[in-house]
Amino acid sequence: MSITPPDDLDRAIIRLLQVDGRKPFTEIAAELDVSEGTVRQRVKRLMSDGVLQIVGIVEPRFMGWDAAGMIGVSVQSGWVDQVASQIAAFPEVSYLFMASGQFDLFVEVYCQNREHFVSFLSEHLQQVPGVLQTQTFMILKMYKLSYRWGEASSHL
Repeated sequence: MSITPPDDLDRAIIRLLQVDGRKPFTEIAAELDVSEGTVRQRVKRLMSDGVLQIVGIVEPRFMGWDAAGMIGVSVQSGWVDQVASQIAAFPEVSYLFMASGQFDLFVEVYCQNREHFVSFLSEHLQQVPGVLQTQTFMILKMYKLSYRWGEASSHL
């Protein structure tokens, strides 16, 4: 599958949708001086190519998920992909990435409460074959959470 790299118009559309994912295509078209059909077609292509997702973002604590943390995971040599695949399947995991440095993986986790968090750690994460060690960093207060990044937002 060949993905067409976003051009300047695609980036302008993305920039506007990063601010308001429900902005009507007619308003985007008027702002960018193109037809509504052009905007609709571009958004459809960007989404089908996997370049763009439009989702509802929820503040977890308002949904009853009050225990959040980042967990550094040390993994047995040669097992990172297998371990990451298993960790990614856990519903508590919202973000997972490989990193350089002391830990091989970092896992962002949202749980309903501290008991759920402890259960997740001991009964799930630490039981994944290949996990050698974990270090938990509880999120006490969120100062910024943004999905407006990359070139598309550099002109805001």
